Amino acid sequence: MTGIDAIEVGTELPALPIGPISRTTLALFAGASGDHNPIHIDLDFARSAGLDDVFAHGMLSMAHLGRLLTDRFGPQAIRSYRVRFSAITPVLARPTATGRVTAVDEVDGERRATLELAVTLADGTVTLLGDAVVAL
Repeated sequence: MTGIDAIEVGTELPALPIGPISRTTLALFAGASGDHNPIHIDLDFARSAGLDDVFAHGMLSMAHLGRLLTDRFGPQAIRSYRVRFSAITPVLARPTATGRVTAVDEVDGERRATLELAVTLADGTVTLLGDAVVAL
């Protein structure tokens, strides 16, 4: 977590490559999260819903994006974190989590950075958009 003092508007966090998202990953995440929605783990169910295959839990991408934040700033620094799911993450996709500082302010005597966050697939599809505020 070095270089926190050098954070300024426009600073890009080191990208966090993820993946590939395997069926095993989805099964393990279902068990860990308690989200056993069959759309994520049952191929027959997914096909009966008109899909070609299962797809990743949105919260799995959110967890990876949270890891981008905690790897850089530590969990104790997160003041707010929110996301919007914008597209599905298919099996075998290799998403990348990214973040960029959009503001640096002082709030109640604490220096804070606002970040714009995204998870993007190799083809450019953005699956998750979000923002966070972290203490510096």
